[in-house]
Amino acid sequence: MKTPVWIAELAGRYYVFGAGDAGKIKRIRATPRVQLAACDARGKVRSAWIEARARIVLEPALIAGVRKAFRRKYGLVMLLTDVMATMTGRMRRRAYIEIELADS
Repeated sequence: MKTPVWIAELAGRYYVFGAGDAGKIKRIRATPRVQLAACDARGKVRSAWIEARARIVLEPALIAGVRKAFRRKYGLVMLLTDVMATMTGRMRRRAYIEIELADS
């Protein structure tokens, strides 16, 4: 299923996030196999698909580093997204996904 996501890199791995009960999180809990492709802001695919493996990140220290990576990449927009997620309670439910490219 094609799902546009924000993605950030940290130490050679890629990370995305979503609500803990979102479909993408449920699918990764079922199978670690994922495919990535670059897309525009509307989700139109702009590159070839790349095979990868994913896992749900549970380590608090890694999550903190991932959050910093997103803020470095997306700046004020990510900060505002985090503030709103905190205010609405969505931050507590947020899940982070680590993606390792198949050729890594």
